[in-house]
Amino acid sequence: MINIVSWNIQCGRGLDGQIDLARIASDIKSFGDIDIICLQEVARHDPELDDGKAEDQKALLSKFFAHYEVFFGPALSRRYEGDQHRRQFGNMVLSRLPVLQVFNHLLPQPAPPEPCKYMLRQALEVVINGKTGPFRVTTTHLEYHSPDQRLAQVSRLMELQSECVSDNISTNTPKISGPYAKISRPDTSIVCGDFNSLPNDEVYETMINGNSQTKGYLDAWSLAHPDQPHPPTCGVFDAKQWPEGPHCRDYFFLTKDLKSAVQNVEVDLKTRASDHQPILLTLNC
Repeated sequence: MINIVSWNIQCGRGLDGQIDLARIASDIKSFGDIDIICLQEVARHDPELDDGKAEDQKALLSKFFAHYEVFFGPALSRRYEGDQHRRQFGNMVLSRLPVLQVFNHLLPQPAPPEPCKYMLRQALEVVINGKTGPFRVTTTHLEYHSPDQRLAQVSRLMELQSECVSDNISTNTPKISGPYAKISRPDTSIVCGDFNSLPNDEVYETMINGNSQTKGYLDAWSLAHPDQPHPPTCGVFDAKQWPEGPHCRDYFFLTKDLKSAVQNVEVDLKTRASDHQPILLTLNC
């Protein structure tokens, strides 16, 4: 079995207003034996995001998971005058399974038709060497304020999948070493995170309506619970940030070759450690 958790941790800020990464780690561990942890909204050295502490949240979270290899993908990486460190904000993956390759993908940011605030977005991809072979895990956090940017970003995720499919079809790559060496990057893929998308909207439909080139993605929740609507993943307790009430915007998507491997998808609806709820995907592979 492989257990994967995805969670937008809001820089560790809980519903009590306190930033508590130990609480985040404890809630993740409450799921049980976790192999891969995918986190969104992780900050490094940014006092505006952690009540002036400017701590390295990557380093702090790593201490709670000592036997995991840790990867951070900054969507933002800035240094203001007087800063000792770069201020970074992005996504994070922790894995206790071997990681063969890592890719940092900045996502497109087309100018929105109407003025609005927005920020750079990123997808962090790792190639995991599983017991039955390698597979890719990508975690991301799509734009909230601009639907046009969000749609462009999910389209880019599908393009990345198409690139993997095309590259694996090619058989003309010579066997060489060094930077030109071909390391496994399979089209077997899991994509998770905060899509800022409701079930069955245009972003969601773009993910699951694949073509022959992408081989298509499936919604893990719908596979594990075909007769149940998506449970809420945000707005469960925070009516101030989410006046629309509880709803789903966090998902696990996976390629069709993993369909039979899905054992369960579970949402923790009790924790108040973030404005989002963590999701657990269990695979038999």
